[in-house]
Amino acid sequence: MDSSGILERPAASAGNAVLVALDLGGEGYAESLQELELLAASAGLKVRGVVRGKRVRPDPALFAGKGKVEELRLALVESGAGLAVFNHELSPAQERNLERTLNARVIDRTALILDIFAQRAKSHEGKVQVELAQLEHLATRLVRGWTHLERQKGGIGLRGPGETQLETDRRLLGKRVKVLKEKLSKLQRQRDVQRRARVRGDVTSVSLVGYTNAGKSTLFNALTHARAYAADQLFATLDTTTRRLHLPEAGSITVSDTVGFIRELPHTLVEAFRATLEETVHADLLLHIVDASSSVRDQQVAEVNKVLEEIGADAIPQILVWNKIDLASLEPGIERDDCGNIFRVRLSAKTGAGLDDLRQAVIEAATSRARRAQSSPETTQGEPARKIYVT
Repeated sequence: MDSSGILERPAASAGNAVLVALDLGGEGYAESLQELELLAASAGLKVRGVVRGKRVRPDPALFAGKGKVEELRLALVESGAGLAVFNHELSPAQERNLERTLNARVIDRTALILDIFAQRAKSHEGKVQVELAQLEHLATRLVRGWTHLERQKGGIGLRGPGETQLETDRRLLGKRVKVLKEKLSKLQRQRDVQRRARVRGDVTSVSLVGYTNAGKSTLFNALTHARAYAADQLFATLDTTTRRLHLPEAGSITVSDTVGFIRELPHTLVEAFRATLEETVHADLLLHIVDASSSVRDQQVAEVNKVLEEIGADAIPQILVWNKIDLASLEPGIERDDCGNIFRVRLSAKTGAGLDDLRQAVIEAATSRARRAQSSPETTQGEPARKIYVT
């Protein structure tokens, strides 16, 4: 139990697991399954088996059919695993029904990602955001056994007149969510002050965005000589890190490394991390990092752009950065559009090949912004109007 009096859900990182991935007729089934295996590994799970199958639509009660659930039950028994991980979003009722049938713990893709985020968050803001996302996800699953308060204290002094235990738990949960949102609001105001200071200083802000494990942190370190944590795993970076960088002809710029995106990113996470992602929303330029060696890079680019649209960052100029060209047998270089603007850079953050091309792309974007800033009128509030340039 944590300091808020709310029962903490056991971490999915401890134990063996059987993965469940059903083909519902959509695209990228094989890649989605591979991604689930990487998520499980990132959470510290030992995968003891994978149950596959095809369905036209999910079963309302169990998501999978009875025969497939029986197959899963046998796989759990034979492997000694106590956890089933579905590569889908389960309803609270489906989760409860599956746990009763399997006599094992069941989590869905959203809960797995939340668990990884809980393990990786390091900063105070990151931890607050993760806890908020977890509580909002768990709010729909209160009926699953939130009677710990009654067992511990008999409900005396906790319940209001006529309140059931479930209502008490919801009230306590609501209070904690309110406190966390107030904390995030305060942190966001602090971030706004810092951002306005950068605007007054006419500093170009650049944010690195991209699919998880595309190599953003490695590139961030290579550009800024920082020591941000970088690893070959999903969601290695959760907390936004910003460094100042001086480039010839462009002066000082700020470069921010942000959390990676993933397909079907839980909406609770997008909402909770909105304060951090505002570094992206208010950037002058986005460097969209792409794993050039991935067979599904086009789909990953589309997923990132979808989240950028959701947070209101889709209108910000961006340059595609094809990273890991050493694994894709590609040559470093730049590509320009019909107007002569750089729209794609090919490089390897690991070997350093093509980094000078990226610096040149950022210099061109920053000098273009500066020219537009000189010719654009001030807003009525006395701050520069937002500058949009074509890349």
